[in-house]
Amino acid sequence: MLDTASKHLIAWAAALALLAMPLHATAANSTPGNELPVEDVQTFAEIFERIKRAYVDEVDDSTLLRNAMRGMLSELDPHSAYLDQEEFRSLRESTQGEFGGIGIEVGMEDGQLTVITPIDDTPASRAGLQSRDLIMRVEGQATDRMSLQEAVNLMRGEPGTELEITIQRRGEDSPREFSLTREVIRSESVRSELLEPGYGYLRVSQFQNRTGEQVRQALARMEADAPLDGLVLDLRNNPGGVLQAAVAVSDAFLDSGLIVYTEGRLADSELSFSANRDTAAPDVPLVVLINGGSASAAEIVAGALQDQRRGVVMGTESFGKGSVQQVMPLGNGDGLKLTTALYYTPNGRSIQAQGIVPDVEVVRGRLEVTESSRQLREADLEGHLRSREETRERSAASERLRDDYQLTEALNLLKALNVVNRRPSAAG
Repeated sequence: MLDTASKHLIAWAAALALLAMPLHATAANSTPGNELPVEDVQTFAEIFERIKRAYVDEVDDSTLLRNAMRGMLSELDPHSAYLDQEEFRSLRESTQGEFGGIGIEVGMEDGQLTVITPIDDTPASRAGLQSRDLIMRVEGQATDRMSLQEAVNLMRGEPGTELEITIQRRGEDSPREFSLTREVIRSESVRSELLEPGYGYLRVSQFQNRTGEQVRQALARMEADAPLDGLVLDLRNNPGGVLQAAVAVSDAFLDSGLIVYTEGRLADSELSFSANRDTAAPDVPLVVLINGGSASAAEIVAGALQDQRRGVVMGTESFGKGSVQQVMPLGNGDGLKLTTALYYTPNGRSIQAQGIVPDVEVVRGRLEVTESSRQLREADLEGHLRSREETRERSAASERLRDDYQLTEALNLLKALNVVNRRPSAAG
């Protein structure tokens, strides 16, 4: 039987819960679906009291309540979380594109801390970490009882400091140990170059506040001398980011039609975004590269361009994160990250736990051409006759094509599309 102090605690917990309830769910306005589960509140208070009285170490009330709030959110889904002031600041930093760490996007998959994707040109990507690697230990601490935010906080730190992590790669028996040096992660979200004359490469590594503007600038630079004959939009290992940035990138290639819409329980979570007529590259032949590390906002772009038949999606199936998180400031300076809606592509496909299936599947590989496999050509023969036509200068192909089989196949597909489109029509 509970003592007087415990009864007071139960009464306090019930009062606290009642204060948190909306007015329509109290008193005469309550309905069976909105009634406060008093027995559960009493159980909560009883557990609280027993921890206070019997736990091996003394724990203050504030810590217990914050842990309860964290648990309440973390049990909803892998992406909802309670954020203290430091975690709230860290989230804002990553959205802006600068923080100290090793450069990986992580999430929870079946209760296990998992690499969603390494960020380009960071310690994690240079060390060879891959999408879906399981992170077993961080700084010697097992991750199986860590919250997502606790793990992120542990991996971030001052530039120049060392971080030890242990990962388990799928299909391998033994774990791998990594010793990484933290850096200031200034993630430029957009990079571009010409793979060959007339064929552009646009890499979007994540979606930040200025990504849409940077994509338009990159397209303008690549088309400064001549229009592009084709473009590869590389969204592989892109963990997502800001929804509005994904809309802006899609809008750079679409001049009409729906891009994405969201559906949730509340009216303000139901949003719809469509393309504008002012479009940077409405007609450039387009191949979109995705893989298992392409998530969230990256899947929005791939899904919109696929449904609108604006480009060919190539690669492997994407990650399948199709939920919307709202970040809400709390009165005490902390924050709340809460899943409030799901994304849907223009054709009504849910991305959540489904992912985007490519139009053309090309698995990761390495393109290797040995000298012995190269066939002899007329131009290799000593004393061969030269063509009367003016010699065509062959520019060196991008170094990216040397080791990237998927990118090479994307470029080949663009060339094939151009050949088909140039086919003369039959005489009538």
